[in-house]
Amino acid sequence: MTLLSASPALAQGISSGNVMGAAPVAIALGAGAFALIAVALVRRMLRDGRTARQRAAEQISRLRARVDEYEALLAGGREIIVLWANPGEGPRFLGQASALLPPGRRAEAVLDFATWLPDADADRLARAIEALRVGGRGFQLNLAARDGRTVRAVGSLLGNGAALRLRPAVAPAAGETVATMPAPAVAAEPAPTDTAMARTVLASLGKPAFLRDGSGRLVFANAPYHDLARALGRKTSESQPAELIDPGLLQRNQAVPGDARKPQATTVTLGELGEFDVVDFAVNGGSAGYLHPRTDPAARDNGLHHLSTIIEALASPIAIFNANRELVQFNRAYRDLWQLDANWLRLGLDERAILDKLRTEGKLPNEPDYQGWRTRHLSSYQLRGPRELEPWHLPDGRTVQVIAAPAGPKGGVIYVFEDITDQLNLKSQHQAVLDVQRSTLNALSEAVAVFGTNGRLTLSNPKLSTLWKLPTNLFADNPHIDQIAEAAAKALPDDGAAIWRDLKRSIIDLNPTRSDRQGRITRADGKLIDYAVVRLPDGQTMMTFLDVTESANYQRVLKERNDALITADRLKDAFVQNVSYELRSPLTNIIGFADLLASGVAGQLNDKQASYTNYIRASSATLGVLIDNILDLATVDAGIAELQPEQQDVAALVEKARAGLTATFPEVDGEPALNLKVVIEPDLPVFVADGTRIVNVLYNLLSNAARFSEPGGEVKLTVSGRTGRLQFVVEDEGAPMSEEMRQALLDRDDALTGAARQRGAGLGLAIVRAFVNMHGGTISIERREPRGTRVIVSLPSDVALAGAAE
Repeated sequence: MTLLSASPALAQGISSGNVMGAAPVAIALGAGAFALIAVALVRRMLRDGRTARQRAAEQISRLRARVDEYEALLAGGREIIVLWANPGEGPRFLGQASALLPPGRRAEAVLDFATWLPDADADRLARAIEALRVGGRGFQLNLAARDGRTVRAVGSLLGNGAALRLRPAVAPAAGETVATMPAPAVAAEPAPTDTAMARTVLASLGKPAFLRDGSGRLVFANAPYHDLARALGRKTSESQPAELIDPGLLQRNQAVPGDARKPQATTVTLGELGEFDVVDFAVNGGSAGYLHPRTDPAARDNGLHHLSTIIEALASPIAIFNANRELVQFNRAYRDLWQLDANWLRLGLDERAILDKLRTEGKLPNEPDYQGWRTRHLSSYQLRGPRELEPWHLPDGRTVQVIAAPAGPKGGVIYVFEDITDQLNLKSQHQAVLDVQRSTLNALSEAVAVFGTNGRLTLSNPKLSTLWKLPTNLFADNPHIDQIAEAAAKALPDDGAAIWRDLKRSIIDLNPTRSDRQGRITRADGKLIDYAVVRLPDGQTMMTFLDVTESANYQRVLKERNDALITADRLKDAFVQNVSYELRSPLTNIIGFADLLASGVAGQLNDKQASYTNYIRASSATLGVLIDNILDLATVDAGIAELQPEQQDVAALVEKARAGLTATFPEVDGEPALNLKVVIEPDLPVFVADGTRIVNVLYNLLSNAARFSEPGGEVKLTVSGRTGRLQFVVEDEGAPMSEEMRQALLDRDDALTGAARQRGAGLGLAIVRAFVNMHGGTISIERREPRGTRVIVSLPSDVALAGAAE
């Protein structure tokens, strides 16, 4: 009715048309009302959810605080508690290890019963624990330790697990069994007060903790509390700890001595560090408490998950430990680096246990003092900033670099490991290559200088300073080329600056199309230096300098001498030819007139005149032979001598040589001056050679033998045939051929000395050697016994065929 009266359209009556017109309005109003109701319900649900989460977070915080408190109390007691919470998991240890074990031993060592109990009691306790964990049977035992103390052991069930409590006992309880080993009487010590016990417990906590007296004055604070105070900029010390909590809050929560109230948690804000839960509780003579940072559980979990994802994705092995040395984060690379079992490596492991396992498996550096090494390594928990530790040289040959950094304000450490084995190997190889290059560069005879694109010297060798007279220390700081030019100007005042200004243009020329350059520098001090400018692929420029002063002088001297020798040889050839032809004309006249006189045409000669005429004829013949030899030798030296091979009659060749020999050695007083014996074997092969040259060879060999023989001595010529070759053997009975004569026959380049030169044998023997070589033959010399010489000339039977074959 309200709607009808409010709307004039509806007040006029309800009809089908009116109903159809009002339907959209009704639907819109209904949807709006539903939306408002839904928004209200959602907001209420969200508010209730936030309230529930906040209430749950507070409950969790209180429970955690209570658990931390109980664990702190248990850990501070003079006993050790071993918990087996779930089957298949390792034990958990609470309490002080020093209560039963020697100082420095970890709580885990308490399960090695044989180290602190006699064998009988150790076996007894082991069986009792086995009955507890397997059969569920509790026990209470008094055991006599090796140090004489009595230890009370109590085993009990704990849900699905079991618990073992071990504490020193003053005397056994009534009705309990005591180990058979007698123990010395121990005087009972007075039990510590609650305040002293609280100091011990609070000092061992990893959280900021404090102790107050009955008036609320702060009398003790542990190390994390002092660290927190310093982080807030407060001045604090062990004797006067800084007050971090508001005094009004202290008055509201001050603990009354003897009050049995439960621990209370209050939230405080400590500057930029955020909110903290302050948990305090009463102790005898005052109160104690600790601070716990408040964090949003969801944000914390998301942050941890995000951090875990990042660490897991990294290829570098990373491990994070908290202030209690417990493993709180690691990645797969860390596990693979040390090849640890995934079932064994889990969060919460003590770093010392991990190090001990790695050492047991031979995966840590071989250190003689392992305990000292581990202590130095664990000092990383005191770091205030990142530090690179000494590399670990592992037994398997790998080298691992370790970087340690603080994990945060609460303490702890982050380790980043890097396997640098390959880097060290590459560095070692690179250094070896550099050493080889440096040694090679220093051993070069050239001076080398490499300049960068900025004009500074990047590489050089000692030869550079020696060649340019520059101080060695100049190159230590990679000088600019201008500095080198200045130093060169001082060392070489005449032209040092000008030379290096010209060289500088090649260094500073950055044109990519420039070409290499080389040339020779003539210094004012007489030095000749060859240089080369080479552009390197990386844009640098290399310059090399070589002192060629000495070699250039040698080259100049050799060239001068060579020119002189060429000129002398040309003059010699011209002289020989001119002299030979000039001598032949008068010699021909002498021979003609001597023959005319000997023939008697001009009148009969008496015996003495005839003898003189014969000497003239013989000497003229010898001189003619010498002139012919000189001309032949000149043609051979000039390389224009040619053979005229024809089929020859060996006997006729020998007779021509004999005739020349007879003319050279005429009869003396009617007696022949030479006794020549010729032996020609029959059936000689056809001999094709240059007859004139062969006669010359035979004549010179026979005349040489005649000169070395006594007057009337026998000279023998033997001609024999072999397969495709002829041998001419000349033997005499005279003095053995000297070494100079042998050299003349075998090598004309060696000069003759002494009697050989005086007797004129050297030229003839040189002609023999030249003509025999032209025919492709060989010469050998043998000594006859008891005296004499044998010369063997071996020639091919057909010189034309032999020359074609060659």
